[in-house]
Amino acid sequence: MGTTSRNLLREGPREKLAHNGLDTLSDSELLALILATGNRKNNALDLARKILEEYEDDLHQLATADLADLMIHIGIGEAKASRICATFELGRRRDKTIRDTKIKITSSRDVYNAMASMLKDKSYEEFWMLILSRSNQIIRKLKISEGSISGTVADPKKIFKFALQFKGSSLVFLHNHPSGNLKPSQSDIDLTKKLVGAGKMLDIHVLDHLIITQSGYFSFADEALL
Repeated sequence: MGTTSRNLLREGPREKLAHNGLDTLSDSELLALILATGNRKNNALDLARKILEEYEDDLHQLATADLADLMIHIGIGEAKASRICATFELGRRRDKTIRDTKIKITSSRDVYNAMASMLKDKSYEEFWMLILSRSNQIIRKLKISEGSISGTVADPKKIFKFALQFKGSSLVFLHNHPSGNLKPSQSDIDLTKKLVGAGKMLDIHVLDHLIITQSGYFSFADEALL
C-alpha cells in the first residue's frame, strides 16, 4: 500500500470533508464533527459511533432525543448534547423556512408537508393550528398547547380567539402521536367535533385535523370524520 493510500485511511472527518466534501462523510463522521472532541476513553469518531449504536443507527431516533436523553451517554455532557440538539433543530427550521413561502393548502398532503418536520420527531404531544386566508394560504402557524407523551389539551376559546384576531377564513388542526399510532383516540374525535361545531357558529370552516407520526399521517377530512 502506497503512502497516499495510508494517508487517506488515517484521514479524520475534518480532513475528509476538506478533501472530498460533505456528501462523502458517514453519519458517524458527521456526528463526530458536531461533537468536536471525544473523552478519555474514545476519540470523537468512536464516541459518535457509540452514540449512533445506542440509537440503532437511526437518525430519526437520535433527532427525538432531548438533552436529558443524550446526557445519559458516557462522555456526553451538556455542551455536546446541546450541539446535537441544535443541529437537528436547525434542520427542522430550514425545512420550515422553505415550506413557509406562500403555502397554499389544497389537500391533507399539503398540510403534512408544511408541518411534518416540526412535529414528527417530538417526544411529547403538541397541538397546532393553521389559520388560512380566503384563498387557503397560510396566514399563521400557531402552537396551542403541548403536553405529555400521551396527550395535550386544546382550548376552543383560545383557538377561535386567535382565528378571529388574525381574520382567518378557515382552520386546520394538527397534533402528533409520539407513540407512532395513527389511529385517533376517542378524545381526538370528540375534540374535533367540538371544534367543527364552534367553527360553524362563527362561520369559520374547519377544513381538517391531522394526526402526525414519523411514519405518516391520519386526516379526519380524508376519512370523512369531520
